[in-house]
Amino acid sequence: MTIEVRTIGDLGPGDRAALFERDAGIDAVRGDVETIVDRVGEEGDAAIRAYSEEFDDVSIGNIDCTDECARAWDELDAELRQAIETAIENVREFHEVQRPTDWRREFDDGRELGRRFRPIERVGVYVPGGEAAYPSSAIMGIVPAVVAGVEHVVVVTPPAEEPNPATLGAIHAAGADAVYSVGGAQAIAALAYGTETVDRVQKIVGPGNRWVTAAKSVVRGTVEIDSLAGPSEVLVLADETADPAFVAGELIAQAEHDPNAAVVAVTDDEATGRAIADAVDERLDDLAREPVIREALGNDSSGVLIARSMSEAILFAESYAPEHLVILAADDEEILDRIDSAGSVFLGPFTPVAAGDYASGTNHVLPTSGGAKVTGGLSVETFLRATTVQRLSRDGLASLSSTITTLAEAEGLDAHAETVRQRLDE
Repeated sequence: MTIEVRTIGDLGPGDRAALFERDAGIDAVRGDVETIVDRVGEEGDAAIRAYSEEFDDVSIGNIDCTDECARAWDELDAELRQAIETAIENVREFHEVQRPTDWRREFDDGRELGRRFRPIERVGVYVPGGEAAYPSSAIMGIVPAVVAGVEHVVVVTPPAEEPNPATLGAIHAAGADAVYSVGGAQAIAALAYGTETVDRVQKIVGPGNRWVTAAKSVVRGTVEIDSLAGPSEVLVLADETADPAFVAGELIAQAEHDPNAAVVAVTDDEATGRAIADAVDERLDDLAREPVIREALGNDSSGVLIARSMSEAILFAESYAPEHLVILAADDEEILDRIDSAGSVFLGPFTPVAAGDYASGTNHVLPTSGGAKVTGGLSVETFLRATTVQRLSRDGLASLSSTITTLAEAEGLDAHAETVRQRLDE
């Protein structure tokens, strides 16, 4: 059996730790990453070129590859261009709905309060690339920033002797203002500190490997970041009505990302659980990334879990707080109502995670390692800052004067209290 079938009630402390403590693995590389970040901060473009040769085996000509992305877009075949354009349009439509509206409200006691939203001026988007194709990651990082109104969207993507044209073309089509051929920890350092060529930014977003994640942790404070992402993960909640082949397909698809991916199915029906494990075995042959998939399915953070009831399965899912939550059950809406912690939820038999990964419109940059307990995925709000605005009439200040002065004096801040008395005395 490729994937282990276990009962939730039989999980020991070690089993639970393996399932719930999904580690991004950055501690193992942090020391090396700090060296890279420091060198890029000191040497700029020279360090980028040296690390590109060392890590990517590429001698960079122009670090700025903005024009190359435009040419790549022009040369893509019509079918791929159409797919990219459709994905961009769907992602744009979904994110435009997220744009908050400035507001002001006048209260009867003389207070006028409000909130306004303004985009960050300069944002960096990390797009995995090189010879591999990740046009979807370009779309998911760039389009929300453009919708938010970011003035200057900078993209970094790893170099290669033959960069993947789909990734470069998507970067152009999604609306990047500047694109640089640099990847890994050195790319994050370049965005954080700036170099002779790379523009310094105020915030960095986008998924990457543990070197990228470790670099984000090192520069955090110098520049804002979106999150420290760990390996990909999916949790499928299934009842006896679920098609085991669909569940198996979701587990295999997520395992395809990374040998450290966490792929879990939870069901309240033991027969369904066994059928899911059997379906996994039946679907593995002849897949291009079969070795990666088998390693992910067999690691300690993956498995098929049998719950005593759907309530126990739901409690497990809520505690797990998955990046992707697939619900394949007859009462999926009722189950959803009982779950608060998930990065993105996929309901029903015709909603694979791949739809959200590529084209439905939702964002696939999502919290991992239980991060969904406290935050959500990449969105328009990621690129905005909110400012509160207030105006008080004389009567409004008078109505608050006792409250303000009493609290200010309780804190020993007499000058605060005086600013109120001064205005009312005059």
